[in-house]
Formats: sequence, structure tokens, C-alpha cells
Amino acid sequence: MQTLLKAGKEYIGIMHLHKKINEKTIKKVCKEFVGKIKQIPPIKSAVKRVEREREIYYFKIVEIDEKDVLFRVGAEAGTYVRKLCFDVGKRLGIGAHMAELRRTKAGPFNEQTNLVTLQDLADAYWFWKNKENEKFIRYCIRPIEVAVSHLPRIWVMDSAVNSLCHGADLKIPGVVKFESGIVKEELTAVMTLKNELIAIGTAQMNSEDITKQDKGVVVRVHKVFMKPGVYPKIEVKK
Repeated sequence: MQTLLKAGKEYIGIMHLHKKINEKTIKKVCKEFVGKIKQIPPIKSAVKRVEREREIYYFKIVEIDEKDVLFRVGAEAGTYVRKLCFDVGKRLGIGAHMAELRRTKAGPFNEQTNLVTLQDLADAYWFWKNKENEKFIRYCIRPIEVAVSHLPRIWVMDSAVNSLCHGADLKIPGVVKFESGIVKEELTAVMTLKNELIAIGTAQMNSEDITKQDKGVVVRVHKVFMKPGVYPKIEVKK
């Protein structure tokens, strides 16, 4: 769950305009909010009310019915959509507020491919327990690797896995390959060569540094998900 807090989100909502205005103007103003924006969180919020920068990936108008605007927006984590609606209304010069909101995507999870009901889950569990049919429960409960698929990843040697499972930090000699988008101090997933999640941690080097260095800590491990012993400990011959 913590890996999803900083992941991008998508919402579908209704913005209620305080006065009628033509559709062309609404679309033009919404388009102006795509990209980096400045926001001060609303009064009723769980964070300190200081100006901060957030990114709007897309802001699309789906339908307009009188003063109600149905929209779809993709935004950086921590973006307040109700404040976005307020700011759109302010720029339009007529005022607006958020009437309804539904989150449709968080990181790699979305309504189209990942949504199941609690009844689905209960039924899947029953089939698995009583009919030894695990197909449905495998659909409802996804591998943990799905939850970190949006994070930059580093793959390690089999010989490094067991040490990582005991909480050791990942160092240069254990790295086999890595993605190009690794940024220092960002959350990073550490994987086996079979694409199994071992741990997550904070990158201590960016991709360019990893390429150039021959020693040093690459990832400071915070949480380990693989149990020790899955990959055997490599005995060093004396």
C-alpha cells in the first residue's frame, strides 16, 4: 500500500459551475491546467497548508450538461481535485466546486482490469477451499509484483538474494541489470532474475552512477517480502 501512496492517480468527477459558460471556454481553461501547477491544500485537509507543486498529466472533458461538467483527470499523488475544480472556476471567472468524485486508477491498478467485489473474493475462496479450483482466486488476488510494477526495478544475482532476505542492503557486486529511470532517494524495487519481488528500498545511486561505479550501496533496503531460504545461501569455499 505504501508503494501506491506516491503513485499517479486517475479520477472521474463532476465539476459544478456556478454559472453557465460555453463549452469551448471550459475546455480551453481545463487544458491550461495540464502540466505543473501550484496548489495550496484546502482548509479541510490532512496536510499543512503550504503551496506545493503537483503535475496534472491530463484533464479531459467527457460531457457537459448545463452547469455540470463530467471530467477525467490524471494527476500526481497528493493533488487535490476539489481544489483543482475550485481553481478552474476561479480562472473561468464564474466559480465552481467539485460535486462528485471517483478514483478509477492508482498506480498499476484500475477499474477496468483489477476491480473485484467482496462477494467475488468470498466466492473465489469457497471454490478454492471446497472444489480445489484456484483459477478464480488467482484472478482476484494478484501477485505482489503487480503492486510494484510502477516502481523502477533492479535485478540481482541469485547469490545475493538470501542476504537481501535477511535485510542486507544491495551493493554494486550483486546487481545484474537495472532500469534507466532510477533516481537517487526514490523508492525502488529489488527483483530476482525470475521477476520475483525481494524487497523495496531507497535508491542510493541513479542509473548513471550504477553504470560507472564498481562498489557502494545501490539500494538501502526498507522492507523485505521474500522469506529467507527461498534461494539457498551461497557457501564461500575457504
